[in-house]
Amino acid sequence: MIEFSKPAIEYAELWPLLLVFGLGCIGVLIEAFLPRGSRHHVQLGVALVGTVAAFVGVVLIGTGLEDHGEASGSIVAEGAFAVDGPTVFIWGLLLLIAAAGLLLFAERKLEGGLSAFAGQAAALPGTEAEREASTRGLDHTEVFPLMMFAVSGMMIFAAANDLLTLFVGLEVLSLPLYLLSGLARRRRLLSQEAALKYFLLGAFSSGFVIYGIALVYGYAGTMGYAGIYEAIANTTGNRAMLLIGLGLISVGLLFKVGAVPFQAWTPDVYQGAPTQVTAFMAAATKVAAFAAMMRLFYVAFGSERWSWEPMLWLIAILSMVVGAILAVAQSDIKRMLAYSSITHTGFLITGLIGIKAVGEAGDGQITATQSVLFYLVTYAFMTLGAFAIVSLVRDSGGEATHLSRWAGLGKESPLVAAAFSLFLLGFAGIPLTAGFSGKWAVFASAMSGGAWPVVVVAVLTSALAAFFYIRVIVLMYFAEPQGPGPSVTLPSLLTSTTIGVAVLATIVLGVMPGPVLDLAAHAGEFIR
Repeated sequence: MIEFSKPAIEYAELWPLLLVFGLGCIGVLIEAFLPRGSRHHVQLGVALVGTVAAFVGVVLIGTGLEDHGEASGSIVAEGAFAVDGPTVFIWGLLLLIAAAGLLLFAERKLEGGLSAFAGQAAALPGTEAEREASTRGLDHTEVFPLMMFAVSGMMIFAAANDLLTLFVGLEVLSLPLYLLSGLARRRRLLSQEAALKYFLLGAFSSGFVIYGIALVYGYAGTMGYAGIYEAIANTTGNRAMLLIGLGLISVGLLFKVGAVPFQAWTPDVYQGAPTQVTAFMAAATKVAAFAAMMRLFYVAFGSERWSWEPMLWLIAILSMVVGAILAVAQSDIKRMLAYSSITHTGFLITGLIGIKAVGEAGDGQITATQSVLFYLVTYAFMTLGAFAIVSLVRDSGGEATHLSRWAGLGKESPLVAAAFSLFLLGFAGIPLTAGFSGKWAVFASAMSGGAWPVVVVAVLTSALAAFFYIRVIVLMYFAEPQGPGPSVTLPSLLTSTTIGVAVLATIVLGVMPGPVLDLAAHAGEFIR
């Protein structure tokens, strides 16, 4: 007779994740039972308070992690999750991004009392049903629970300690983003096209991942990362199945971070999605995906480093070069930032192939984990702030994203132009900005790890990228507008808070990066 025992779930270590998922479920109930007119404030309040509570929980969990040599944490939920220092760091960063994203989602002043989201997503663009939805002031408050579901998937993705949990996290974070990308109030056809492209490419990517998982399981006989590591280390036979599976799984992860040659969705989705969604997605998805990628490569495939490291060298170089070259040719500010994000993906991968562990690094050297965690913090805040400002520059048709509409912005709104210039200089890696500190960290780690050819390419592409960033600054301050000048809509306290925090973070992390670098170092390494 077969006996079954119930699984042991360590709720004390997982309750922030469960709380975020519960917030999404509560949001669905609010949509079902509350009158339409009162949903917006209730949804925002519940999501924001719950996110803050989850962040406090993550801090408490982080202070109570058990030390295990160079790393700290524990494997929980029957091996499905690893709650260690990097997990807690990423969870905290994701919740900060979620809080900023909620403020952007709740902004209603830019559209004359309405949010940036369509009143009725099912209505065909240009039809009477769509016009009626706008006239009645209908609003899609479902975006708040959708964001909570996406964040819970990102937290699962970052903490996954076996391949099955990794795939579950990938799907839970992806599906809400497909929906959110198609909900723009303005330029509905462009938004729906972006959502469809994202969905189709994401579905192909997920198919590659699940096939790769099957092959790796066939090779190792286990889904757990520690078991895969041991199987690779102790097996000397044919590794064709392992290498093909590793390549297929990498496709899904590289798709999520927008690395070349899996970046085709990035510019279209960044341009077509509501800018508030683009801000959240651009920051949070990259954070979660790089956390999952580091854990997979370092923990599960750590003993196969000689196979995947050359692949990442090539991907990093391609991402930096292709992203920088194509960004130069863009005339739309959102597409330019999209190709910029592809370049930054290359920079992050450069850090990922640096010194892996604390024991391999000498005094004062930065490990790959520490450098990538720090870069993710700097990139997240600069991205949130940049896209928040993009949502403010408008004309009669909504957001004015063509570069020609930004000419003379420095005279029209000096404060907005100064803040956007700061973010662009940060992206370019100019000293005394967060971007410079982040690039210095990943370049130093990669150089110490022997990846100097990649660092040389990174420095050269940084110089090229500085051209299209500075071009926008010159356009804002020294170019005269052709036709009507740019118009900046004054945001509410919600968007202003997000921009203010992003500006402060960009300056502080550039001038005093030490505390966050120390926090990333204190997070330690991934446990097995």
